[in-house]
Amino acid sequence: MEIIIRSAVEADYPQIVDLFREFAEFEKLPERMTNSVDRMIKEKEFFNCFVAVTSDNRIIGYATYFFCYYTWTGKSLYMDDLYVQREYRANGIGTKLINRVIEFAKDSKCHKLRWQVSNWNKPAIDFYKSIGAVFDNIERNCDLMLD
Repeated sequence: MEIIIRSAVEADYPQIVDLFREFAEFEKLPERMTNSVDRMIKEKEFFNCFVAVTSDNRIIGYATYFFCYYTWTGKSLYMDDLYVQREYRANGIGTKLINRVIEFAKDSKCHKLRWQVSNWNKPAIDFYKSIGAVFDNIERNCDLMLD
C-alpha cells in the first residue's frame, strides 16, 4: 500500500474533521469534539497538519501541530494529535507521520517536540518509547474552555 505524507490543504478539511470525530470516539470523549469545517476555514492560519493519503486520495491519518515557546527550552513544536484509522495501524503510517513532524521540527530549528498520550493507550505509549520519547508524571493538563 502506497501512502503519501503531505501537508493538509483546505480541500482536505471535510475528511480531516471526520477523522477528528473518529479520534474523539477512540478517546471515549466524543462530546468534546466541537470543531467543524467552517471553523477550520475561518481559523486556517492557525491550522497545521500533515496527512497520510492513500493512492485513491483518502486521508487515513493525520498529525496536527503548532509552534510554541517553552521558558526552559525555547522554540518548540507541539504535536496536538497523531491519529491513524484502526484498519491501517501497524503498517508504519504512524511512524511516517511522526517522522515527518520530527523532520519539520528540526528543519524549523525547534529545540523540543512535545505531545501527550492517554495513560490507558499502551500501544501508543510503547510506540513513543520505541522512538526515544521520555515520559514524565509531573504535569497535568489544565484546560479552560472559553466558549
